[in-house]
Amino acid sequence: MEMFLLFVESWWWVAPVAAGAGAATYAGVTARGRRARRIELDAARREVSVASRALIAARARVREAQAQVLSARAASGSPAFGRQLANPETVQAKRRLQEAKREAGSASLVLRARRASVKSTTALYHAASSADPLPVERLFAAHDAVVARWMSYETDVAKAIAYPQLSDTRYPATLAFFRAYRAAQVLRPASARERIPVERFLEYRDAVRSLEAAFDEAERQAGAADPRPAPPRTPIWPVPAWLPMRLPTSE
Repeated sequence: MEMFLLFVESWWWVAPVAAGAGAATYAGVTARGRRARRIELDAARREVSVASRALIAARARVREAQAQVLSARAASGSPAFGRQLANPETVQAKRRLQEAKREAGSASLVLRARRASVKSTTALYHAASSADPLPVERLFAAHDAVVARWMSYETDVAKAIAYPQLSDTRYPATLAFFRAYRAAQVLRPASARERIPVERFLEYRDAVRSLEAAFDEAERQAGAADPRPAPPRTPIWPVPAWLPMRLPTSE
């Protein structure tokens, strides 16, 4: 009994320390899981910030182009209103202004799309459970799916004979696919829970998308893509039953 009490007195601190270490480990794993799941939302917010800066820069170019139009008019002696003299400087300045306006309109649409993406990504983030795959895991699945599709042309003898172009880098589309594959492999994280910067996540996501597009194009040019039927067209509004489908032709 005395030996037991001496043991307890000597090692009483082991249980609290072990419990604390276990709690710290669990907290660390949980925090890493939250960061890994939130990275897609952080990436969407980063894209909004980049698109916002791009729109500001595009609008600044519009103002600069407008000033160039006014300077060209002043230099040519053209009136500010009424009929304008068609001189080369003014014409070029107007073209630059129209191009700047188109770029600003495109940048505005991109920003709206990025903001909509943040809303949808936020909803997905809050609705996700611990059983759902992490954002990087979904990229892994898409990456591996493309590789599996390509490997089927390497391991299936019938496919290899029917579509040799998909293994021949002399074809531009196949070469583009292999380059996209190499880029995606370089950017692929070691694990789904690895702590990576938002920029790295965006680069890998874009690399996977480029890989998918490149292989689709390689398959199409090799004649291996499955023909996809066009979706049925639906009318924009309901057509009344009494309305004839064809207009009567005059004889």
